[in-house]
Amino acid sequence: MLMRPPDRPRQRLAAAGTNRQQGVVLLVALIVLVALTLAGVALVRSVDTANLVAGNLSFHQTAVQAGERSTEQALTNWLQPNSAMGNTTLHNDATGYVAAGIAQSPAAGQSWDAYWAAVVAGGVTPSAGGTDAAGNTVQYIVHRLCATTGAPHLANCAREPASTNTGGSQSAGGLAPIGNNRVYYRITTRIAGPRRTVAYVQTIVAL
Repeated sequence: MLMRPPDRPRQRLAAAGTNRQQGVVLLVALIVLVALTLAGVALVRSVDTANLVAGNLSFHQTAVQAGERSTEQALTNWLQPNSAMGNTTLHNDATGYVAAGIAQSPAAGQSWDAYWAAVVAGGVTPSAGGTDAAGNTVQYIVHRLCATTGAPHLANCAREPASTNTGGSQSAGGLAPIGNNRVYYRITTRIAGPRRTVAYVQTIVAL
């Protein structure tokens, strides 16, 4: 009677196939793990970038608000008190004030920082608007928009256009010019804040 030998080769082949399947699963698992890791890193960087942008916007808005406060300070503490009749303070240069003669705007291609440095190098000392609780340091310079120093009517100053009225019934609707002696002044405020925040605020007033 013949005995059938045990089917050992088939068992060995089955075992080898199982090992190969386990190796493929491990490779797939590693690939998925790497993909998840990269996705997590990208998400963290995206969140950090969004927080950084939001923080910078907040610092910029705070700087602009500090500049507006300094502009109001320049108007109420310097321009208005010195614009009274007979006061000649605004006819000539002073600390933080330029009666005329210095470039009143940046040249073509010149940044505001370069312009500010050039004005200071030209001998103008900005007025200090102080430092607020947020760490914003404020300075301002007032330009009188005139060609030369001296009294406004002799300095070829920029003025408001003459207004007109229609007159009463006797003038039969004719135009009568109304004289205006108010002069234009430009307040330029520079704000330096945290995270190297730099902002400029400009305001033109007529007094």
